[in-house]
Amino acid sequence: MARSQSRPSSRWRFRLSKTAARAPGKHTWTMRPVGGASGTTQRVHASILQPPQPAASAASMATRPSSISECGLTVGMCRGACAEVDSDTEAVAGKGFKLGCISCKKRSEVDGSATVDWYFRGRGETEFVHIYNYDDEGSIKSDHFEDRLDWSGSKRNKDIQDASIYLTNVTFNDSGTYRCFLNRLLTYDYYEYKTLISKEVHLTVVAKATRGTASIVSEVMMYVSIIGLQVWLLIEMIYCYRKISAAGEEALREAA
Repeated sequence: MARSQSRPSSRWRFRLSKTAARAPGKHTWTMRPVGGASGTTQRVHASILQPPQPAASAASMATRPSSISECGLTVGMCRGACAEVDSDTEAVAGKGFKLGCISCKKRSEVDGSATVDWYFRGRGETEFVHIYNYDDEGSIKSDHFEDRLDWSGSKRNKDIQDASIYLTNVTFNDSGTYRCFLNRLLTYDYYEYKTLISKEVHLTVVAKATRGTASIVSEVMMYVSIIGLQVWLLIEMIYCYRKISAAGEEALREAA
């Protein structure tokens, strides 16, 4: 809408194009008498104001989460990845060793809780002995492992997926079969489901750590690759040197 500095009489009319009316800022229009009215031509200076933007409604603001809220929601929904990895099976006497027991849930969005029990059967024995229990906190159940077992699994979370324990000061009498039982309770909207997962670790205690075949082969291949790369670089350097030297000699002969 145009706003003039002085209010014209009814004999004067504005003739304003749509293009000018849409452009905000200061403009000048020429006023001429129409309909046979007497008078002289006048110029009118006016300003076109930017139309106010409609304010966002309270409902739209309420349904539009802020970036901080979105980030918080995204972080809250993210869960740590779980991968089932088999435990090592060779321990060195006098050292520490981690008895691995990992059981990932098939559906991470389902709430759950679990308790863990470990059993041990030494070489030459026929029965398993209860050695460790974890239910919010760890408890050693066997005198043979007194003060030598520590919890090394999921912490500050009842929904246990890593039920590993750590054995300190390994002895040769620790060789044998270890069995891990994970008692899991899955909680759905209208019912609960119990499941029992078991895993075994066949431990062998040695006096000195031995290297596996895969480790030896990997190291040999690494050295072969390094030597091969150096030979290839040397050949390339000799080839480039000879090529540059031949080009230089050809340039000298042409100059002579």
